Amino acid sequence: MTGQLAIIGGTGAMGRGLAVRLARSGVEVVIGSRDAARGAAKAEELSADLAPDAPVITGTDNASAARAPIVVLAVPFESLEDNLDAIAASAGGAVVVSMVNPLGFDATGPHPISVPAGSVAEHIAARIPTARVVSAFNTVASPVLNAVDEPVDEDILVAGDDAEAVETVIALANRLEGARGVAVGALRLSSVLESLTPVLIGVNKRYRTHAGVRFSRLEIR
Repeated sequence: MTGQLAIIGGTGAMGRGLAVRLARSGVEVVIGSRDAARGAAKAEELSADLAPDAPVITGTDNASAARAPIVVLAVPFESLEDNLDAIAASAGGAVVVSMVNPLGFDATGPHPISVPAGSVAEHIAARIPTARVVSAFNTVASPVLNAVDEPVDEDILVAGDDAEAVETVIALANRLEGARGVAVGALRLSSVLESLTPVLIGVNKRYRTHAGVRFSRLEIR
């Protein structure tokens, strides 16, 4: 893969591990933050985990980062709107990858939050109609992504309406050691991917692990 990939929310739990893993695989990664100096500082910190021959991670503000051809949204659901406001003008022609899960907690545990558009990914597509929006990485736990010296050992489920964008994101997922990108269908299935997260949180809490999704009997040629 050539060119630059932006991670909006790259200073957070999900974005940090993904940034390091992709940079180690040769992808040019730029970290987006609400504050350019904070983004640059985090990028410098993360670059310390890279080999001398890997691309250096850079950092800037969200709007500048979102000029990249691929933009990954790795922000909490509650801060989604502010981030969309910041990147909408810059990310118009990009492949926009949503890792965002609409998640709430109450006395009985985690649960999905209803999104009027059907899913977060569909909401992003409505907000940035010229972007090619894809859901991916929704079911990977942040401790797994941040254990950068260990294989991911999961399938990365990818949903989207633009076939080329889906293939781009599958190729991106395949760059992560132990991961396999799997196309699951149209963007409207993003609601299913996003809703798997509270299920996985429940499983991982009960069994004290970081389980993920892996399809059995699936051979991809």
